[in-house]
Amino acid sequence: MELTLAHWVYLVVTAAVIVIMLFRKGVVLPLIIGTFLVAAVYKGSLIAGFQAVFNANLVAAKELFSIFLIISIMIGLLNSLKDLGADKRMVVPIQKIMVNGHISFIVLMVTTYVISLFFWPTPAVPLICALLVPAAVSAGLPVMTSAMVIVIAGQGMALSSDYIMQVAPMLSAKAAGIDKSAVSDKAFILSLITGITSLAIVYVRSRKAITKRSGSANSLNNEEKAFFDVANELAATAEESPDLIKRKETWGRLFAIIVPLAMLGVMIFMFQTKIGGGSGFEGGDGAAFIGGVATILLVLATIAFNRIHALDKISEHITEGFVFAFKAMAPVIPIAGYFFMGSGDFSGAILSLGDTAAKPAFLFDLIQAGQNYIPHSPFFAAISILIVGIITGLDGSGFAGLPLTGALSGAIAPGSHIDPAVMAAIGQMGSVWSGGGTLIAWSSLVAVAGFLQVSPLELARKNFVPVVSGLLLATILAVFIW
Repeated sequence: MELTLAHWVYLVVTAAVIVIMLFRKGVVLPLIIGTFLVAAVYKGSLIAGFQAVFNANLVAAKELFSIFLIISIMIGLLNSLKDLGADKRMVVPIQKIMVNGHISFIVLMVTTYVISLFFWPTPAVPLICALLVPAAVSAGLPVMTSAMVIVIAGQGMALSSDYIMQVAPMLSAKAAGIDKSAVSDKAFILSLITGITSLAIVYVRSRKAITKRSGSANSLNNEEKAFFDVANELAATAEESPDLIKRKETWGRLFAIIVPLAMLGVMIFMFQTKIGGGSGFEGGDGAAFIGGVATILLVLATIAFNRIHALDKISEHITEGFVFAFKAMAPVIPIAGYFFMGSGDFSGAILSLGDTAAKPAFLFDLIQAGQNYIPHSPFFAAISILIVGIITGLDGSGFAGLPLTGALSGAIAPGSHIDPAVMAAIGQMGSVWSGGGTLIAWSSLVAVAGFLQVSPLELARKNFVPVVSGLLLATILAVFIW
C-alpha cells in the first residue's frame, strides 16, 4: 500500500511518544491528540477526527473489558477474604517453615510468586510484607534481600507472565493481531527464565549476609527494629465483638483452606488441559473459568461473613474491584486505541469506514515500507523489541507499553523471520519488568520499599544487574528456542 500523509503523521506521533517515554512523562495526552490528527488527515475532516477519538476509546474498551472484569472479581475476592481474616490465615503455616535465612529466601520467593500470580502483586504486597517478611528477617534474611525477592518474584516474574489473569498477554496479542495463548505460553517460559536467573544472582550476591538469628528484639539492628514496628502496626486489628470473632475464626479457617485448594485445582486443570492438547481454554475461556470460580468464592465468602447483609456487601466488593481495575488500567484504553488504529483489524471501526472500504494499517504499512532499511536478523529484532519494551516501562506503568510492543512485534516479525508471538512476549518482558516494579523507583516498587522501610532508589539500583541479566538471557534463549 502506498504511504499517505496520514501514515507519516502516525509515524511522527509514534516517534514522539517514544521520546516522551524516555523523559518519564505520560503519553495519554499526545496519543489522544495523535488519534485525532491521524484520523482527520486520513479522512480530510475535522469531524472524522473527533469521531475517531471516541471510537478508538470505545473499540479499545470493548476489546479490553474482559481484562477489567477479571481484575475486579479477583480484587473483590481478596477483599472478602480480608473481612474473614482468611488472607492472613493462608500464610500462617508458611511462617513455620522459615527456620533459617536460606529456606526463608525460597519460601518468600515461592509464596510471593504464587499469590501474585492469582491476585497481582500490588494488592498482595501488604499481606506478604506484614506477615511473611518479619518471619524471614527473624530467620536471618536481610530486609533489603527480602525486598528484592518480593519485587522480582511478584512484580517481575509473576506479573510479566500474568499467566492466570492473562491481562498482559491479551494486550500484547490484541495489538499484534495474534492468538493470546501463543503469547501467554511463551511469556510464561521467558518470565521463569528471567526470574530464576535474577533471583539466583540475588542469592549468590547476598548469601554471605544471610545468617541465622534467634529472632529476639535484641538481635535486630536499628533498621530491622524500625521495620518490625511498622509490621506490627500493620498487623494490629481493632476490637471486635465476640460473635464476629467466632464467625471469623470458623469461616476464616475454612476459606483459608478452600480458596488455595480451589485456585490450585484451577491451575492444575488448566495445565492438564493444555498439556493434553485440549482446546477448552483458548481465547477467553480460561479467563472465564478462573473468573467464574473466583465469583462463586466471592459470593460464598461474603455470605459467610455478612450473612443477610451480604445482599448489599457483595455490591461493595465488586465496586471496590472495579475502582481498583479502572485506576490501574484506565490509561491503557486511549493508548491501546491509538495503536489499534495502526492495525487493519481495528482501523475500519475507529475511522468509521464501510465494510467494503480499504482498511489502512498505518503501523504495519510503515514497517513494510521500511523493511529494506531494517536488518533482517532475529537477534536484532528481539533485542530491539526488548529495548523498546524497557523504554515504554520508564513511565512506571508496566502495561501501558504493551499495545506499542505488541503492534511493533506484529509488524516487524515477518521481515525478521521470527514468530510474532515470540516478539510480543519479549516486548512484554521488557515493558513489565521495567515499569511493573523492578527497575523503576517511581513504579509500584515504592510500595514494597515503603512497607519494608528501605530506599526505593537503592532497591531499584540493586535490582538492575540481576534483572537486566535475566532479560538478556531470556531474549537470547527465545531466539534459539523458537
